Parts: sequence; C-alpha cells; structure tokens
Amino acid sequence: MTARRLIEGLKDVVAPFWPKLRLRVILFGVLLFAAAMPAIGAISLRVFENTLVRQTEAELVAQGAALAAVASVDWPGAPAPIPRPVKPPDGYYRPESTTIDLSRGPVLGERPPPRRARRAADPEAVAVAGEITPIIDRTVRTTLASAVMLDRHGIAVAGPGRGGDFSGLPEVRTALNGRPRTVLRVNGDYRPLYRFEWLSMASGIRLHHARPIVVGGQVKGVLLLSRSPRALFRGLYEDRGKWALAAAVILGALVIMAGLIARGVTGPILTLSAASKRVARGMEGVPRTPRTAAIEIRDLYADFRAMAEAIDRRSGYLRDFAAAVSHEFKTPLAGITGAVELLQDHYETMSADERKRFLDNIAGDSERLSQLVTRLLDLARADMATPEAGVATDLAEPVRRAVDGQVRADFAVEVDVARDVPPVAAPATTVESVLTILLQNARQAGARRANVSAALDGGEVVLTVTDDGPGVPEADRERLFEPFFTSHRATGGTGLGLPIARSLLAASRGHIDLLDNGAGAAFRVTLPRADL
Repeated sequence: MTARRLIEGLKDVVAPFWPKLRLRVILFGVLLFAAAMPAIGAISLRVFENTLVRQTEAELVAQGAALAAVASVDWPGAPAPIPRPVKPPDGYYRPESTTIDLSRGPVLGERPPPRRARRAADPEAVAVAGEITPIIDRTVRTTLASAVMLDRHGIAVAGPGRGGDFSGLPEVRTALNGRPRTVLRVNGDYRPLYRFEWLSMASGIRLHHARPIVVGGQVKGVLLLSRSPRALFRGLYEDRGKWALAAAVILGALVIMAGLIARGVTGPILTLSAASKRVARGMEGVPRTPRTAAIEIRDLYADFRAMAEAIDRRSGYLRDFAAAVSHEFKTPLAGITGAVELLQDHYETMSADERKRFLDNIAGDSERLSQLVTRLLDLARADMATPEAGVATDLAEPVRRAVDGQVRADFAVEVDVARDVPPVAAPATTVESVLTILLQNARQAGARRANVSAALDGGEVVLTVTDDGPGVPEADRERLFEPFFTSHRATGGTGLGLPIARSLLAASRGHIDLLDNGAGAAFRVTLPRADL
C-alpha cells in the first residue's frame, strides 16, 4: 500500500505539468518515431564512422606536426628555437581542424607508385632523414602509420619508395606550397574480413596527410603520412558502452511512448468501459477524468458523464412519473370500479336517480382518464421533440390562432405584438400550443381578462402573458411545473399543461418562467431569434 500511495502521490505531482495532447498527436508521434528509427540508426552509424575517420586524421596531423617539428629543428642552418614566452600572445597557438568528411569529400584513386627521380635528392634532406629515421621508425611502430620523408623537390629520402619522385601527388604539391593537406584514397590492399563490412564506407579507404617541413620560413621538405581509419565494427566494439547506453535510451523512449499511449488512451478507455458496465447495471460511480488522458479522451469522459447524469435524471423522472401516473389513474379507476360494483349488486333496488348518479360518475371518471391519456401523449411528444433547423416563424399568425381559440364571452384577450419583433426559431405549432396552455390555465383559474405581448430583448424574443386572475399562491410556485401538479383538479385540470409547454420550448432552445406580478399570474416565454 505504501508503494501504491507513493505512485499516486507522484502522479499528483506530475499531472499539473502533463501536456494536453490530442489522440492524433500521440499516434502521429509514435508512428513518426517508429518510422524514423531506421533513419536515426543509419545517421548515427554514419556520424560515428565519420568521427572515426576524423579521429584518424587528427592523429595523423598530430604525428606529422611532431615529426616535422623535429626535422625543422635538426635541419642544417635552422635558426635557434625561440623559448616559449611566459604569456604567449594571441595567435601563438594555431590548432588545425579536421577537413575530411566521408559524405562530401572526394575519394581519390589508389596512391600510384613514385616516378623515377630525374635529379639527386637534396643532401641536407638526406642528412636530416638519417638523423630522424630512428624516431620515425619508433613512432610508426605505435601509430601503425606509413611515413615517407621527401625533400623540397618531392623526392623520397626516407621510408617506402626511397629515391622515387612523389611530387605529382596533389597532396604533396599542396604541402610543397607550404600548406598541409589530407586526402582520401582507395586502399588497394583492402580485403573484407567481416560479413557486414560492406556497411562501412571507410573500410576500403586510406587517409594520406602531407605536411611541409618549414625552416626559416621556407619549405625544405615534406612528411607524407598515411593510415587506414579505425574499423567501424572494431570501433563499435570498443565503444560498446556508449552504444549500450544509446540502446537503453531508445528502449526508454519506447517505454515512454508505450506509457504515453497507456496513460493517454488505453488506460482511460478501459476505465471508461468498466464504468459503462457499472452504469448498465444501475450502479453509480462515474470515474473522474484522468489528467494525463488525450484531449479526445477527456471530451469522451465529459460526454459520458453528461450521458450518465442524463440517464440518472431520466430514470428518476420515469420513476416519479410512473408513481404520479399510477396515482392519477388509480383515483378515477377506483371510482369507476366502485360504481360498477354498486350497480352490479344493487341495480334492481336503486332508484332511477341513483343509477343516473353512478353512471354520471363513471362517465366523468372515464372522461378524466381519456383527458389524462391525451395529455400524456402530448407530453411524450413534447419530450421527444427535436429542434428544427432553419425554422423561422412570424408571431402574428400563431398568436392570433391561440387567442381566437380561447376567447369567450366572459374571457377577453388583448394582444400587443410590436411590428419590429423578428421571427422566432420555433415552429408555429409550438408557439400556438404554449399560448393556448397559458390562456386556458388563466381562464380555468377564473381570470376575466388576459394580455399577450411580444418584444425583442437582445438576441431573444420575449412573449409575456398576464391575467387578472387570483394568481399563483406562494406555496405552489415551486411545484408549478411538476407533472400532475394542479390546484384545479375539480374543474378538469390535469397538471400536465405547463410541463408540456416547458418541454416544447426546450426543444426549440427556449424556456418559460413564472414572474412575480403581484395580482394575477404572469409568465415570461423566451424564444431564440431566427437567423435570416
């Protein structure tokens, strides 16, 4: 349990910083990473191999600089070396950068054998070569590089090809002009040793570095060094620790990707699936939205929570509705059943007036049942109503029909609809039905006069219906819109008119409210303005 609490605590710490990602972003990232893996591996291999080649070039540069410095110091007539100052000035150190790039540098052909020399070698170069040859030999035994010393005409005075002319090589010509140069050449002695050696671009090449020997500002000779770069697979083996770390990083990235999908997609979906099963069994407990889930999954949780709440409200509504329907139907059914039993048992002994009274009771209760059924069907249709797209209704016609249907000798209705009132986004039948219910309720409550007015309020159209009746008692205001609630049951009221009106308006994104009018009843009907 301690580990679990620790994990939950860590999640709470990380959750506020977790980015809100869309599902397509997560999947795109995973697929992009998977697709990029081969390219990443190939690029890493090429970068590593190029690093090995440049490392070999740096070693040749360092070896050539050391040997050239020894030769220049031992050269006949060379000026005495200047001691290094205590504080070297700017430019005193002149490091050389590597110049070889496997991906862009040209690969020259195999180094040709030296040409026959047409002149004798420089005696000074021969003398210096004799002095530094032991140094060169001891150096190449460690560095495994081939070293040739040339005089100022490019004639070899030490090393392989001694006595031959190397002045025709481009790297030697550059060095004779005072600049060092490194080139790539084909290695003619190369023979593949490993099965996968074809993967290496540097396995069949050799680096050649030519470095001038400068004495007193003049080029007196050249050191020509060459060496094969370190083998790729040997380098991989020697750097196996780094590659193991790289593999661990890639594996860690895969684990992170898998965790991202699990935390952002699969985990929340499984949790939501379990919650769906609980809701299907009538159990509560909608899970909270995971803070690490993808945006679409969060939206799905919000929709699921809204659906569960709607189902719960609907279930409660149906339970209450069923109980109310049972109560409303039980009363007239009980009256009909009692009257029928009395007629069956005492029909012969009853007077004509008694039989008529019981039959009238049966007829009255039957009529009430019929009225209840009709109203229940109206309420069901109102609850199932859906918004109509593009509807635009002028208020004049439905208001006129509703008023004409309710006007009586003892009940007058005044209409005050402004001319600038725009059409409403509700069917004409909805407007007519709502006004009919309100005017009918006013007449049944004993009102003798009612008023219907319409005006534009912002982006909505407001219908106001007032009457001069007794109004709504304070104790009844909270339950006024409940199904089957009525204070006029004796005069035929079913308590379903206002619930029907509210459902019809809700289907058109409208609503109805009871206003505090002081004397009489006042209702405010709000409808959205039609988009024309």
